[in-house]
Amino acid sequence: MPRIFLETEINNTKEVVFDLARSIDLHKDSTKKTNERVVEGRDSGLLELNEEITWRAKHLGVYQNLKVKITELEFPYFFCDEMVSGAFKSFKHTHKFQDIDGRTLMTDIFEYKSPLGFLGRIADFVFLEKYMKKFLLIRNQVIKAYAESKNKV
Repeated sequence: MPRIFLETEINNTKEVVFDLARSIDLHKDSTKKTNERVVEGRDSGLLELNEEITWRAKHLGVYQNLKVKITELEFPYFFCDEMVSGAFKSFKHTHKFQDIDGRTLMTDIFEYKSPLGFLGRIADFVFLEKYMKKFLLIRNQVIKAYAESKNKV
């Protein structure tokens, strides 16, 4: 099972960064290249515990739906979203927020299982893990840019 671990230092409080990370509006902004949009669930605001949302986006040239649920949430320290249905066999994305010298360390732990058994593991090795890491890095840079600017989502 691939596991992507990312740390991003952000010059703002963990409360602000936590809310930006669960903002539906900011997620849409950070995924413009994949044309992500909500097709089921609230289409703006902050995701809450047990809330489900279905995204539609174009990844790797194919439109896909991905339904996720917020399965854990403790403001402003961590939350987890897990796939309910979608292209992966499963995934869990844990978001952690920690104060460090007046800044926030945002940690992403993204664990997933690809479908198709052995073929899925080959896809992970050849391109999928790199693709997902880049996707998450771009998202984190958007969160960082908003948190460190005067813009509001």
